[in-house]
Amino acid sequence: MKPATVAELDVITAAMPERLQLAVLLGSWCALRYGEVAELRRGDIDLNEGVVKVSRGVTWPNGIATVGTPKSRAGVRHVDIPPHILPAVRDHLERHVEKPKSALLFPATNGGHMHPRTFGKRFDKAREAAGRPDITFHTLRHTGATLAAQTGATLAELMERLGHSTQGAALRYQHAAKGRGKLIAASMSTMVEGAR
Repeated sequence: MKPATVAELDVITAAMPERLQLAVLLGSWCALRYGEVAELRRGDIDLNEGVVKVSRGVTWPNGIATVGTPKSRAGVRHVDIPPHILPAVRDHLERHVEKPKSALLFPATNGGHMHPRTFGKRFDKAREAAGRPDITFHTLRHTGATLAAQTGATLAELMERLGHSTQGAALRYQHAAKGRGKLIAASMSTMVEGAR
């Protein structure tokens, strides 16, 4: 699975309908699963702390939206929202979400949970606009996990951010990025210079 670039994420986000742009941002920059995003409610967003509280997800067995808890205790977590997307979170809450804390962030047009196929019809056009028809919603999560790893996040920090209970699951998101070796070497020199 090839992660999206930041430029591709920007194109995909901009190509989505306004009411769904934040879903792409949360899927990528917070590395959330589609079922977690589709079940998010106003009360799950803490703007003061800058976190998304993940404690539920929605699945569609036999085509019926079913809300449940994550597969493991590790799936229940608070994910720090990168500051650069906080304005989009605030804007979305003001313009697209009803006032009750129980209001879904991304409801279907007829109310209730937005089915992944419904979301996918809009997402397909957006990923085509980015020239990346291979990108799925899971690729967004994969991208967010890879970007977090590239910041120097430890394995334990990645596991917590992604809601993984095993190291193996989190390890698959740690990729060597082109040019990363030079950045690491430069950072080491900066650290030494700061210590002297």
